[in-house]
Amino acid sequence: MPITVTAPKGVLTPAGEREILPRLSAALIEASGAVGNSFFTAIVGGTVHILPPRHIFAGGANRPVVMVELKLPNIALGSIEARKIFIAAAARIVGELCVPSHKPENTWINIVNAPDGGWGIGDRQYTGDALIAAATAAAR
Repeated sequence: MPITVTAPKGVLTPAGEREILPRLSAALIEASGAVGNSFFTAIVGGTVHILPPRHIFAGGANRPVVMVELKLPNIALGSIEARKIFIAAAARIVGELCVPSHKPENTWINIVNAPDGGWGIGDRQYTGDALIAAATAAAR
């Protein structure tokens, strides 16, 4: 379940650049109720993109926005409450890992869902039922 963080250079602290993805991954696993599930944990990953500040825009103007995009199968974070928990955790994590001048309104979190069967690893397509079965088997 890919997490993409895009930030202007100098907004995340050096430690923040290293820690943001592991911390967001842990927040996703926790919000999903999958702590300790080896299958679920293994399929959470992502990238951190640090761009020149001149390449980040919001509202049509250059602005130091940190964007967190989470791409999930449609069964993941399946309730509004679960999504709320992840968004709150992600906003807190970004705030903790940015320079002190970073404003909360410059943190954007977006959750994108793939349709059933529109998610896979390697050449294996996973439906929602197949993902649930794999995660359930790993929990035993």
